[in-house]
Order: sequence, then C-alpha cells, then structure tokens
Amino acid sequence: MNDLKNIPATVDVLVVGAGNAALCAAISAAEAGASVLVLERSPEDARGGNSAYTGGAFRVAYEGAEDIYRLVPDLSDEERAKSDFGTYPKSQFFDELVEMSGLRADADLVEILVNRSFDTLQWMRTQGVRFIPIHGRQSFVVDGKNKFWGGLTVEVSGGGAGLVESLFTRAQRMGIQVAYDHKMTELIVENGKVCGVVAMHKGQQLQLRAGAVILAAGGFHANAEWRARYLGVNWDLAKVRGSRYNTGLAIQAALDQGARAAGHWSGCHSVFYDANAPEFGEPNLLNQQKNYFNLGIVVNTLGERFVDEGENFRNYTYSRMGAAILKQPNARGWQIFDATGAALLPDEYRIRQATRYQSDTLEGLVNQFEGVDCERLLQTLQEFNAAVDRDVPFNPAELDGRRTQGLAIDKTNWALPLEKGPFVAYEVSCGITCTYAGLAITPKAEVLDEEGFPMPGLYAAGEMVGGLYFTKYPGGAGLTSGSVFGRIAGQEAAQQARS
Repeated sequence: MNDLKNIPATVDVLVVGAGNAALCAAISAAEAGASVLVLERSPEDARGGNSAYTGGAFRVAYEGAEDIYRLVPDLSDEERAKSDFGTYPKSQFFDELVEMSGLRADADLVEILVNRSFDTLQWMRTQGVRFIPIHGRQSFVVDGKNKFWGGLTVEVSGGGAGLVESLFTRAQRMGIQVAYDHKMTELIVENGKVCGVVAMHKGQQLQLRAGAVILAAGGFHANAEWRARYLGVNWDLAKVRGSRYNTGLAIQAALDQGARAAGHWSGCHSVFYDANAPEFGEPNLLNQQKNYFNLGIVVNTLGERFVDEGENFRNYTYSRMGAAILKQPNARGWQIFDATGAALLPDEYRIRQATRYQSDTLEGLVNQFEGVDCERLLQTLQEFNAAVDRDVPFNPAELDGRRTQGLAIDKTNWALPLEKGPFVAYEVSCGITCTYAGLAITPKAEVLDEEGFPMPGLYAAGEMVGGLYFTKYPGGAGLTSGSVFGRIAGQEAAQQARS
C-alpha cells in the first residue's frame, strides 16, 4: 500500500526495513498486541531487502536428528533413513562465531543468538515458514547417506524469496501495514525519546510517529562512497550481490542522534562472484556467486593460485573470498575444475548466465582465458597436480586432509588433481553481500548511545547491528541473527509502546 491517506500518522511500533529481520520484528510486535507499520524504501516488486537474495540457509544449534525432525516434520521415513544430520551443539556454534570474529564478537549477543536459535526457528514455523534440509548444497552422499557438513543443515523452502514471501503473507494476515517507496531520513526525538521518523515518499516529506521504532534496514554495502571510505581501496568497484537500497541511511540517522557505532567498519561479507554479473543484484537473476572453490583451484591473471581453497568447509571461508580476489590484478580470476570436481558442483554453477569455459584439455581451457599468463598458468597446474598426496582418500563431507605438499600456498583439504577431462572454469570477481558495521545494541535489541545507555524507544536488528561479525562469517548465521534479534526487538518495542 502506498496511498498516503491510508498510512496511519501514529502507530505503536514502526519498523524501518522489510527483510527477514524487519518482518520478524513486525510479526513479533503484532503478536504482542501492538499496531505496526513497516516502512520499505524499495518499490513493492523489489521488496525483501538482502534476505530476498539469499539461499535461505539458517544456522541453528541442534543436538541430533530428532531436533531436525521438529523443524522439518514432513520428512518421509525414506528421507530420514538416508540422512546423516550429525549434531551442531550450542557450544560449537558459540565457539565458531567467537573464533571467526577474531575473539572480538560481543559475547552477550552471541550467547543470545546461539541459545535462541532453535526456539526462534520453531517460532518461524508457526508463522508459516517451511524449513527443509539443504541436500543440494550442504550434503554429499557417503556410504549411501546424505552426510551434512559445516554445521549448516536447514534452509527455507523457496530460498530467500520463499522466506520473505512467507513472512509477508503472515504479516498481511495479521493486519500489519507496509508502506513501499518510503525512504526514512531522520529519527524524531523528543524529550530524549525516539518517537517516530521522517520519511520521503515521491518528493513529499512525512512525519510518522510511534511508541517505539525498530531499525532493520541493512548495512551500507550498496553505498559505493561509504565502501571506499570504510572498507578501503577499490571496494567501490565491487559488484553488489544483494539489495541496491541498503546504503546506510538508517545507520546514519541513528548516529546523528547519538547512537553508538559498533562492529567492524572495514570488514564485510564478500564472495567470488560471476565476473560478468550486473552491477547490482537482480531478484530474477540469483546464483551469481561461485562458492564451491574448495572442489577445484582458483587462479589470478598472473596464472598463480592466491588462496588455500581447502582451508576449511567453504561456508566458513567463502565470505572473505571477495576481498581476496579484489586484491588481485584487475580484481578477477578463474575457478578451475576437472570432471571429478565439476560433477559435485551445485546449481549456482549451472545457470545459463555463468561465465563458463570448457575444454577436453587444460591447454585448450587456459587458451580461452583473456588477459592471463597462459604459460605460467599451465606451469601452476602441473605443479599442483604433482604436489597432491594421492594416498589420502578424497571425502568432500569432512576435512579429509587430502592435501598438496611443497607449494607456495598448499591446498590442505580436498586436493583433487586436475587431470580428468572435460575441464571447466568460471571467471569470477568480487561480489559484496553485506557489511559488518552498524549500531551497538543490548541483548534486548535496544540501541545504545555513545555513553553506553539504551536510547529510549529505539531498537535494531539484522545486518545493521554491529558486534557479531568481524574477520569471517559462518554461513547461515546472518538470517538466524536477523530472526532472533528481530523477534526480540518486536517484543521489547511492543512492551515499550504500551508503557
């Protein structure tokens, strides 16, 4: 709805943003009895924020298969018998988040995220979100069973688009109003309390008041000037993997009112991305990322490898690969696979728009690349093949220790020699997904001021929360964080508004 006459001038809770975190906040507030208005900067056909561009994977702590069955109760007996879900206890989830932050993460927030993850996904099921096992992207068949790996087991049916559609459907049924094409520019503060926002709609400025405001409008990954300012040299050249509307406006509005900045302002989630993908992500053209580099090797235009592709499961390392390739000459390179590795690649490598090369020989493959040192690259491939320890069996479902020996950068797991044709390659560059900086919050999702006190009436959730991610990012944690703190923010904001 965009009719200005139908937008309430005052509501209990006003939510800025309309992705996963924002919608969970809105639904939670409405459940608590609050009247809710959602302001979405984008037009309706581009709604959903960054969440709409994700694969829909959620990282959740669970003790075993019975917990997965509670999240996915419609699994058939055959599916249960053929699946090895393993376990992902709270202690492991907590330790991985803290370790991947370089021990900088806010431990109180991490504890809330981990402890509330399973309960929040169960709550989402009651709101109409359907979870399924990630068979295609997070499991390999080992001894006749789908063995899941990397602590990531469930996703939403229909991916990110299915997630936001389910949440929008639930919000509509609850009577939550959504105003599209509304760009929030300022917070309204009176007597020390946040009591509304200033928004622009088709050139008209509006003042919308509320008992409490929840900011869930994402980070600043789509703001080229901020990327260059905070992330550094050449980050303005990165392709934007997700929503073009996440430019940091809501973060700036809160900082202008004295909110405390938090998180890693020079850090971000970035991936190997198709070299010829559009400058901005498009909802009808997803799967431009290329995240299964661990099954092959990656080279730059100098013809040299520049990362350990097998350092860990790809969902623990993929979020910093965009930064790695951005540092290479011309910020581009190629992922190369032989027939064995290529057979294990998921659907994101099979889309029609992929910048793909194929040949029956390595020489024929390399000669198709433009701007590469072909002689050096062929030498790199020969050296890699000769360095593989073939005595160690290959097992893609675990850290198999199959490695190279003696290279300048050894591959420490899943080292398959490139010798079985046909050979394929994908040209890649840097795609930025989200930024790691934003606002400081309490475990109740209250935004903190510069002195460390909660700002009355102001809450935040989702990618604009700082303090959770720094050096690396475990796949699936972002959506879970948005849901956990979005739900908390909705409950707390509704209570604030009623008081």
